[in-house]
Amino acid sequence: MDQTNQQVRDERMWGMFCHLSAFVMFFIPFGSVIGPLIIWSIKKDEFPFVNEQGKEALNFHISMIIYYIIAAILIIIVIGIALLIALWVFQMIMIVLASIKANNGETFKYPLSIRFIN
Repeated sequence: MDQTNQQVRDERMWGMFCHLSAFVMFFIPFGSVIGPLIIWSIKKDEFPFVNEQGKEALNFHISMIIYYIIAAILIIIVIGIALLIALWVFQMIMIVLASIKANNGETFKYPLSIRFIN
């Protein structure tokens, strides 16, 4: 029973890391995609929960990059600046919420996420 509990804790921890690894974006360009991609690639076959949460994280952060590009283009008509700030705040909040949910063993579906990886 103890080994099963440890496996559940490991699965939750790696699921949480799939989401938290997006903070690599502060150090590496496109790190919000690269971090979750690395963890998902390594652990997806070992833990089904990590496979699910890794896909969620990747889809969300790829979607966010697209939204950032659109907002950057809209800077021409000034609204883009407010959109960029709103997107950044939204992304930070979603990463933290997803990490907490994953650590609790709950699946998290990001809002506004385009499904690139199923």
